[in-house]
Amino acid sequence: MDIINLLELEAAAQNKLEQTAFDYYVSGAEDEVTLRDNRAAFSRLKLHYRVLRGFTTRSLETELLGHKLSMPVLIAPSAFHGLAHPDAELATIRAAHAAGTIMTLSTTSNMSLEQVRNASPDAMLWFQVYLYKDQSVSLEMIRRAEAVGASALVLTVDTPMLGRRERDIRNHFKLPDHLRIGNLMTTLPSVDGSGLGAFVRDNFKLEIGWDDVAWLRSVTNLPILLKGVCHPEDARLGVEHGAAGIWVSNHGGRQLDSSPATIDVLPRIADVVAGAVPIVLDGGVRRGTDVVKALALGATAVALGRPVLWALALDGQAGVTHALELLRAEVDATLALCGYDDVRRVSRELVG
Repeated sequence: MDIINLLELEAAAQNKLEQTAFDYYVSGAEDEVTLRDNRAAFSRLKLHYRVLRGFTTRSLETELLGHKLSMPVLIAPSAFHGLAHPDAELATIRAAHAAGTIMTLSTTSNMSLEQVRNASPDAMLWFQVYLYKDQSVSLEMIRRAEAVGASALVLTVDTPMLGRRERDIRNHFKLPDHLRIGNLMTTLPSVDGSGLGAFVRDNFKLEIGWDDVAWLRSVTNLPILLKGVCHPEDARLGVEHGAAGIWVSNHGGRQLDSSPATIDVLPRIADVVAGAVPIVLDGGVRRGTDVVKALALGATAVALGRPVLWALALDGQAGVTHALELLRAEVDATLALCGYDDVRRVSRELVG
């Protein structure tokens, strides 16, 4: 694959994807202000590198909720990998395992929990959770995640309704006939507008609150991360209510347009969390410099969303592996050029 950085993936993938699928993956909410700013915000930050530090080797290894990751990068949950490649999430988890990192499987994956686990029995697997109106559906999904050895649940908390993604509305987005939501063995309705929007409205419990976090903690011993936190007070409350991790995310700019870029809110959230639990950040990460900036500002690790989908569309498992290794090389180079020998020693003084 003649790709030398993650920024090149999108345009290359557009040539391989159906337009409706590309629009689904690429779209943000409304005017896509937040979508663009997630990326632009990284560019506004400068790295104040050090010299004459005497380091010749570097460590990218990171500890995260009992896992040893080969680098501080994991795969964020994203729906419908089958739109990109026939192997769908099976290819993605194999690539994650080969890279020594975690895949977070979406509730709305095309392949089921069991299929994904069977594809890579030893892979590090987290499961992203939406709560359903029918609590028994949620509970069954949690039990299945436990049964296949998922080691954490990631509760998405920023979806009191689906953001207005105008490309999907215009395209009347639905899954093609050969694809299903694997964990439910269902498809999306054909409606005047986004089929995903209708599915979310009809099935998900949208009015979730802190009592739902308490319920989730009461029915599982798995650690629970809260994904979709962009305000320090919510991070503080999350720690207070027993969250095992805070996932700083604005849903890739797909929910509330004009919400802040995640890297901009990270320092205040890190100050409030004060090391009590790990912090994961997604949104706009495309370069090794982005990863190091996030670590400096308080993240334990970052998560990749769209670049994984673009890479999957281009070359399946090999494409995702290639993308992860490109980013690994950039993180290593950034660390060396900044004068650090270990990603865990990157400090806030590096960024300004």
